[in-house]
Amino acid sequence: MTKFLRISLVFWCFAGITFAQAAKSKPVITIKGSDTMVILVQRWTEMFPDKTNVQFQVTGGGSGTGISALINGTTDICSSSRPMKPGEVKQLREKYKYNGLEIRVARDGIAVYLNTSNPVQNLTVGQVKRIFTGEITNWKELGGNDAKIVLYSRENNSGTYEFFKEHVLQKQDFAPQTQHMVGTGALVNAVAKDPNAIGFGGIAYSSGVKPAALAFSENSRYVLPQEQEILNGTYPVSRLLYFYMKERPNGIVKQFVDWVISQSGQAVVSEVGYLPTKKF
Repeated sequence: MTKFLRISLVFWCFAGITFAQAAKSKPVITIKGSDTMVILVQRWTEMFPDKTNVQFQVTGGGSGTGISALINGTTDICSSSRPMKPGEVKQLREKYKYNGLEIRVARDGIAVYLNTSNPVQNLTVGQVKRIFTGEITNWKELGGNDAKIVLYSRENNSGTYEFFKEHVLQKQDFAPQTQHMVGTGALVNAVAKDPNAIGFGGIAYSSGVKPAALAFSENSRYVLPQEQEILNGTYPVSRLLYFYMKERPNGIVKQFVDWVISQSGQAVVSEVGYLPTKKF
């Protein structure tokens, strides 16, 4: 082996150890939970000004999955499209002697997705309820084609599922024929491919489908899930999106969370298609 080759090997071995140690020492922030929020959280991690000094692990799976991970101590931040339940807060308190920290990070309107070829444009909240509970089964009952309505929903570990069931279905069960999808992206893709399908989810996922204009009742104005209508309460189905932590953050986690709710972090919310929590 030549002297030059030996020196090169020593250098690269030393450099490899140095690089590995540097990567190992970089802090990791895990964010787990809401499938609705995955595209937003991923964009935040990409735009975070200090991203070169931290690694992020972002996964969906549903708000319930994220909250369970928070209680179990396997995530730093839980992203959730619904508030934590009293029983979940109790589990946090019993395990960590703290009720958990809730931070409102964005606002969302739940869109009712229709296939773009569907002639139906407007629905009341009552009609949406009757569709998803199985009372209305044919589009002709709503002025559409003579075709069976195909129902798509999220799975029951989803915050969107729980919010929709409580606020739209008024806690009634989904119709037995409802197809429950693992993620919002899969649900939207299914509706986009089926002219008779209907589904629901966050407004940022409306690509390839059309949102129905909703009204509180037949005597109300039908409105699309747009910013002004959501913020002034005219759109019937809106909600907040949250970060939850089992303790008050510090260090790089606090820096990230503080940036998320800052003006520049909230600008990312608008860029992705959701709404900021406040005007700056």
